[in-house]
Amino acid sequence: MTHDLTYSSDSQVFWTCKALLANQTINHRTEIKEVDGWRLAAIIHRLRHRYGWPIHVEYIGPQNVAHYSLKADADRTKLRFPRSARALGKGGVQ
Repeated sequence: MTHDLTYSSDSQVFWTCKALLANQTINHRTEIKEVDGWRLAAIIHRLRHRYGWPIHVEYIGPQNVAHYSLKADADRTKLRFPRSARALGKGGVQ
């Protein structure tokens, strides 16, 4: 039997949600460094379109590297969470 880490607290989705909730601005390089991930744009797309997260994106530098952050006026009480990050919505993980 294989263990599916998609919904573990170590998942890239969990890390992305936690970083955004902590008012961090994140990019692909940050994700690689912190969780050895490589799907940040897909995670951001899913959070924005499926879960309605108000995420700001700014393209920086000559390579137009995307930097993501939660919009300052986001109502955190109304955020919907993916299964792997639900504990964050309940205040269960810091």
